[in-house]
Amino acid sequence: MSAPKEISRRDFMATAGKAGAVGAAVPMFVPKHALGGAGEPGANDRIQIGLIGAGAMGTANVTACAKYPDVTVTAVCDVWKKKRDAVAARFPDTAKTYHDYREVLDQKNVDAVIIATPHHWHCRQAVDACEAGKDLFLQKPMTLHLAESRAVKNAVLKHKRVCQVGIQIHAGENYRRVVEWAQSGRLGQISVVRTFLVSNEGNPPDGLGFPPDGEPHEGLDWEMWVGPGPMRPFNENIVRNGWSHTLFLDYGGGRTCGMAMHILDLPFWALNLGFPIRVHSTSSKHCVHDNTDAPDTHEVTWEFPGVVMTWMMSQVSSFGFNLQDVERYTKHGAKMEGVQRRLGYYLHGSKATLFGNYTMHTIVPQVEEMVGAEPPEPSIPPSPGHEREWLDCLRSREEPSCGVTYSHKVNMANALANLAMKAGREIRFDPATEQIVGDDEAVRLSKPEYRAPWKFPEEYL
Repeated sequence: MSAPKEISRRDFMATAGKAGAVGAAVPMFVPKHALGGAGEPGANDRIQIGLIGAGAMGTANVTACAKYPDVTVTAVCDVWKKKRDAVAARFPDTAKTYHDYREVLDQKNVDAVIIATPHHWHCRQAVDACEAGKDLFLQKPMTLHLAESRAVKNAVLKHKRVCQVGIQIHAGENYRRVVEWAQSGRLGQISVVRTFLVSNEGNPPDGLGFPPDGEPHEGLDWEMWVGPGPMRPFNENIVRNGWSHTLFLDYGGGRTCGMAMHILDLPFWALNLGFPIRVHSTSSKHCVHDNTDAPDTHEVTWEFPGVVMTWMMSQVSSFGFNLQDVERYTKHGAKMEGVQRRLGYYLHGSKATLFGNYTMHTIVPQVEEMVGAEPPEPSIPPSPGHEREWLDCLRSREEPSCGVTYSHKVNMANALANLAMKAGREIRFDPATEQIVGDDEAVRLSKPEYRAPWKFPEEYL
């Protein structure tokens, strides 16, 4: 087990300051068309990307960026050698490998970074990227904790960075059509929203089992993997895949934290929700028996001004209410279905209910005028793709659709749900000040204690 590479915070920030000193509000690259050029992008016209976290999502994000002719992948970083080497092998002529993300932020040939590390790393790495003058694509969830979410948002805004949060379903056509329905007013007043994620991915009752603690895999720096999180012995289940690490609360925050942003994104967008005023959360682990510590069942209620929204997460069963073929399911059952995950949302309006998932939606009329109603004319333009939108914003310096101003609100709902679960009671919240009301212990729990030598970026609160 090796210790983190000795790069002092003072040395790192001195170098980062030099990297970010050239015009914080303008791109660090100049498009050829701005100089009167034409045709294919030249070497100086390319956006130079560094990947921090070479797991499944990071690999998907950097691959989606690299397919464009104006992008060059120049750095691949991961604390697990086999992962960084595997991704870097896709870009043998341009990408160098790094073990410590701070080395990537120190490179002059990196304009922007994709951060796709375990969730407990997101805040520290995002803030460091901003201070180094790098734009960033930050995988969801933005952060695990409420105070971290505020710190990332404030760091991005202070340093005038372009940040896209990886809520990639936001780019889909289906969500656009649902938002148009909701904002047309034709569903009536929408005062109740229900969201859910149900699955049998947890493989009840055996779950992931009880592999013993042991030595880290060859080439994996466990000390650096844990980073600012609490140290514990290495266990295979923590690093099995991106899904399994979410089932350890200190590193992944549970399945709500790992997945809810994709589903909550729809009602936040459609109803222009802000911050909740009250949050209630209950959880249990009664069905899945393994060495993970996240709940297998989580129920949340958020109260917003004028709207109540609920969340249901369960690893017990994959039955998804209306969002499946009930006849097919009952006839063939698990023999045909196997391991499944179903998710969705219900927007309950006074004139009609709309329910759907990532790719479909259905209108259930409550009044005669909505029977057979035609959908609103499309008004939200198609997305060029979640990563492509980010790349375009790196040039224009506009805030992407899932920039921190928007994504912070969705992420705070996540963070407050987990905070109420941890505190074991309702949390009251003041949207105007973004402060917890009348609960000193909850305030304390909302800010994590980082393991030395890592420090929480207190200055951004």
